[in-house]
Amino acid sequence: MPGPGPEPVEPDPVEQAAAEEQAETYDPAGPAPLGVERAQTGDARVDGLLERLGDADHLATDGHIEVYEDVHRGLRDALTALDAHPGPPVPSPMRAPAVPSPHPTPYNRS
Repeated sequence: MPGPGPEPVEPDPVEQAAAEEQAETYDPAGPAPLGVERAQTGDARVDGLLERLGDADHLATDGHIEVYEDVHRGLRDALTALDAHPGPPVPSPMRAPAVPSPHPTPYNRS
């Protein structure tokens, strides 16, 4: 049969009162802008998304994730859209002539 366990430790009343007082007086700083400048990219869609990051300046920390996810999703969509619009056609590679040309070679290396 196991012996008696350790006796429970009573919390120090002075430390407990100090902890309670600190918990009551703790007042975290509210949301504040970070003052990060956002340079214009020239793409209205991307610039709008970057401005949306400023919304996080006025939210508590637990609200930042929603803004960041929204901006990330929008930037990812903007990049995907770049791939969806084909650019100019790629020129086909030059083929060697099937028959030797009857014209003399303009540059002779020998």
